[in-house]
Amino acid sequence: MGTDYSPLWISFKTVLAATLITFVFGIFVAWIINNYSGRFKYLIDVLLTLPMVLPPTVLGFFLLIIFGKNGPIGGILDFLNTSVIFSWYATVIAAVFVSFPLMYKTTKGAFEQIDKNIINAARTLGVSELRIFFNIIIPIAWPGITAGTILAFTRALGEFGATMMIAGNIPGKTQTMPVAIFFAVEGGDMRQALIWVVLICSISLIVMMLVNYWNKYQKINSYY
Repeated sequence: MGTDYSPLWISFKTVLAATLITFVFGIFVAWIINNYSGRFKYLIDVLLTLPMVLPPTVLGFFLLIIFGKNGPIGGILDFLNTSVIFSWYATVIAAVFVSFPLMYKTTKGAFEQIDKNIINAARTLGVSELRIFFNIIIPIAWPGITAGTILAFTRALGEFGATMMIAGNIPGKTQTMPVAIFFAVEGGDMRQALIWVVLICSISLIVMMLVNYWNKYQKINSYY
């Protein structure tokens, strides 16, 4: 029997969607929290990074509670005669929740390193907040944003526990490569498991090499 490569396609779609969502919301939330000075800032920061230290199965349990039929979001979806549990969307949700803290924390750290005098000078010159954000802040913080994106991508690619809890193992639908590795090993098919392991390692290595090359290219161009 030939190898079923559907886990590769499912993982590819899941990781791209999760990384895009995490990229946008990670930058947005990091900037908001970085500029927030309220009394609950520390608590909010802890809650946003909590998924990074929670066991994936615990996070998956919380996601089941939230998106289940009796949950706050799942109840609304059930009223609309739809559900995300044990669907491809569930794999994306799991990947987003486990990768978001890495993107958020790394990007927030990059924002914190920006010299406030640069921003204040731009405001003094009448530059709008939108232009300051996109033309000054983002370019300066870009190395940190890039690092956060890589971490989010690789974390989403390797997600297993939360995915199993909320999406399950449905071949051709929710079976990502990490899930396929687990069930291949459980079934004694080490050859199949090795194929997925090599693919995941290769994808991660290629992404890291491309990003390093891009950063080197950017540094060379900055000298001219």
